[in-house]
Amino acid sequence: MFFIITALAAIIATIIWYVNAPEDKYKLNLLCFIFWGATLMWFVDHVMAFLTEGGEFFELTLDATMLGVVVVLFGLIIWLIALLISDPKKVFHKLSKN
Repeated sequence: MFFIITALAAIIATIIWYVNAPEDKYKLNLLCFIFWGATLMWFVDHVMAFLTEGGEFFELTLDATMLGVVVVLFGLIIWLIALLISDPKKVFHKLSKN
């Protein structure tokens, strides 16, 4: 389930990035890279596990769902930290002038 959740987050982030593509003020490309990187990692993990161990390709358990949610939240936190550091609206710059 974590593969599906991460892939959905990557698709949604990519659509949002594409709509705002000419100006990437909020570093949505970084968010896309985070989610697509995680999706690719999960895909390789699933393929290797399926080829070596067999069984189900998708794990549909509560633990797998929670892992997917945590990975998406962690990706959003990393993106938010990068966004605050870059300060695209110069909010922190204005506060330091006062």
